[in-house]
Amino acid sequence: MHIEQIKVENFRLLQDCCIDMREKTTLLVGKNNTGKTSFAVLLEKFLERPDTFSFTDFPLSLREDIFTIDEETNVEELAIRIALRIAYTEADDLGILSEFMLDLDPARRHTNILLECTIDKIKLLRFLPVNEKERKKFIENNLSGKFLEVRVYAFDDFGHTGDQPYYMAHRNQLEEKERNSLRALLNFQVIHARRNVASSEDAGRGSKPLSALSTKFFRKRDIEADAEVEDEEDASADEPGAGNIEKLRTLLGEIDTQLGDQYVEVFGNFLKNSRDFLDLGDLKVVSNIQSQSLIENSSQVIYGDTDNFLPENHSGLGYLNILYLLLQIELCRDDFSSRNAPLNLLIIEEPEAHTHPQMQYVFADKIHGLVSAIPSLQALVTTHSSHIVSKSDFEDIRYLSRPTASGPVSIKNFHTDLSKEYDKLGEDGKALFKFLKHYLTINSAELFFANKAIFIEGTTERILLPLFIEIHDKENKEADPTGGLSSQNISVLEVGANARAFAPFLEFIGVRTLILTDIDTTKPELNEKTGKTSYKKWPVEGSSHTSNETLKHFLGAPAIDDVDAYKDWHKRLLSGEAASDEGQIKLSYQTEENGYHARSFEDAFIAKNFEKLKIKIDDLDGLKKNTQEFDNFDGNDYYGLTENVLSKKSDFAGSILYAALVDGETWETPKYIMDGLKWIHRN
Repeated sequence: MHIEQIKVENFRLLQDCCIDMREKTTLLVGKNNTGKTSFAVLLEKFLERPDTFSFTDFPLSLREDIFTIDEETNVEELAIRIALRIAYTEADDLGILSEFMLDLDPARRHTNILLECTIDKIKLLRFLPVNEKERKKFIENNLSGKFLEVRVYAFDDFGHTGDQPYYMAHRNQLEEKERNSLRALLNFQVIHARRNVASSEDAGRGSKPLSALSTKFFRKRDIEADAEVEDEEDASADEPGAGNIEKLRTLLGEIDTQLGDQYVEVFGNFLKNSRDFLDLGDLKVVSNIQSQSLIENSSQVIYGDTDNFLPENHSGLGYLNILYLLLQIELCRDDFSSRNAPLNLLIIEEPEAHTHPQMQYVFADKIHGLVSAIPSLQALVTTHSSHIVSKSDFEDIRYLSRPTASGPVSIKNFHTDLSKEYDKLGEDGKALFKFLKHYLTINSAELFFANKAIFIEGTTERILLPLFIEIHDKENKEADPTGGLSSQNISVLEVGANARAFAPFLEFIGVRTLILTDIDTTKPELNEKTGKTSYKKWPVEGSSHTSNETLKHFLGAPAIDDVDAYKDWHKRLLSGEAASDEGQIKLSYQTEENGYHARSFEDAFIAKNFEKLKIKIDDLDGLKKNTQEFDNFDGNDYYGLTENVLSKKSDFAGSILYAALVDGETWETPKYIMDGLKWIHRN
């Protein structure tokens, strides 16, 4: 039995969206302010704190309807709601779930639950002022608590089709249920991102969240032992004398020794998981009842031997955060076990807080096993971390998208929805999708969180692009005094010739993208022995084709055997007419500049900076020994010059960067790159 789908309506940015849940771990990702936290808050309000709904929970799009509410208003259309679709099998114990099953057909494998927060129109209208301004203010300040009703329904949508959801089209067939029935069916826990993890700076103020949490954990596991300690604390509360305090310390010291043995058993899972996550072989939880606060700090987490240790607040925030998470998960495990509900849902918000990338990788790798070890548990993890995304299963990802700043959020089943877009490309699309799954898992998950992206071909561009962006920002400082391109949320990816594999993906997540690529011109050459034609690298002048698959894909190259059409397209390619500044993706490649049309980045850069390179030739790496070619060069064949002098592109690029940063050399950026940076800057 598991939650298969959660549909949300009319809550803040989540006006009409649906998330398909995985049976174990579902990863909810997206940029800032796309509703990840709202999703967790809504579940918590409905399942744990229904009395906390208020006016600010209703989306902006419904505010005017709420302000003008009258006897004719259909408040059901304004309701905040969650619809849960629950899947089950013949092997499941359906005793509790049967309360929500309205159709006992043995072929059925789903049931549905609706949770609604609806305005009590009759009660609200009784209190509303007549004056429009006063009426609006009253609603803003008072639409909560007594003016809102939270109800739970079971409904059966088997075989239903239509424009409206079943629960709106057939209100008379909803069957109201008690909240206690829902609580018996579903146990919900959330670990918020706003975790009380203290830094070492807080130590002087006595902040020890791990110690407090471990105490809470122990008390939950061993109530009787806790009761004994509390009794002793109460007995000595009225005897502040030094002698009595010393006796108490002695007594508690003996208890510490006894409790220490039990702590080993109680915290066994937590310590094991901590060793797995953080490689801390000497992590211990020891009794510390003799601390200043007998109740709040009756245990503490330490590092090292009991007689010679460091307190928890001497650790980095990353370690504290992970340890805090693990303790919280252990607390949740106990709660899930004691409640023994058929469905268990745990939400973990932003586990990456304070942790470095490697620790995020470890967390992502370990959390799935930790969740799987808890019976009947589904986990929903929200994250901004590309490192956690990259270590997660592709099928687990759900992407929150918000096309405009004022628009609603949609939740996309990343794997299912995106695969449909690639299927439209036929067999080639399947291969591209397979490549994308592999590549995203390894390198480029940060695209999920970027506002813009720049795709580059290789190492040379990767080394020098930051320099070109810096040059761009300096040249455009007056036009944009806010910080320029370098201050924007841009992801730079080295994708080689595979940019076309990302086309449906980029459209899917709505990231504006600049693709910097080479024109890669070629010329056909017939092999007289085999009778086969190959396409040889060729300078732009005299070329007739291109080997660049990215250009051919995005710029709509006709079939190569359609000679006339291809010839016309190639002509437009060379002139730049085939490309466009419109749309979400821009291709920027070499065009004619100062009388020369480069074929690649390297000859474009050499042509643009020839005189400066000639002066610094002895200080540059990555060149062959025949650098006298620069002295003898008297023509316009920069392509031939580049082929003759360049030996290792990465070394050459590194030398160019070094000369700029250390020697202050002012290199000039090829026009096609500068034009592309200007486009991505303003769009």
